Amino acid sequence: MSRAVLSVGSNLGDRLGYLRLAAEGLGDAVVAVSPVYETTPWGVTDQPDFLNAVLIAEDDGVDAWGWLRRGQQLEQEAERLREQRWGPRTLDVDVVAVDSVTSDDPELLLPHPGTPSRATVLIPWLAVDPAAELPGHGRIAELLGALPAADLAGVRFRGDLDLR
Repeated sequence: MSRAVLSVGSNLGDRLGYLRLAAEGLGDAVVAVSPVYETTPWGVTDQPDFLNAVLIAEDDGVDAWGWLRRGQQLEQEAERLREQRWGPRTLDVDVVAVDSVTSDDPELLLPHPGTPSRATVLIPWLAVDPAAELPGHGRIAELLGALPAADLAGVRFRGDLDLR
């Protein structure tokens, strides 16, 4: 069984609709869906706020590269344009972790290198899987606890939104 943790985000157009496109596009492989959070952008900060969530998916026939390709296909369906690094996007699907797989291939870095310092991923992941661990880095709860309070302040729970 291949188990993937996927971070999804959107800050253009129908943000919630694009996150739903990702969850629905993975179909029965999705075994858990985090709550939705609204987050301030980082990297390029002069853009709209994001909606973010974490999906956990399982499929016997999909390896790490397969999860990457599925995420890229979903981004294409959302008509994502890659005009600026960390810029606005209709849909971003990041493969955060796949089982205990590690990869230093530039196209598929696993676990995703930004994860230990990104509250936008850690908070929803912890919400959907309190015992989660990031391979090579430790428990998600501990990684989250090590982040500065300012990083946490930029992530707001949106109980009024649901991906299912």
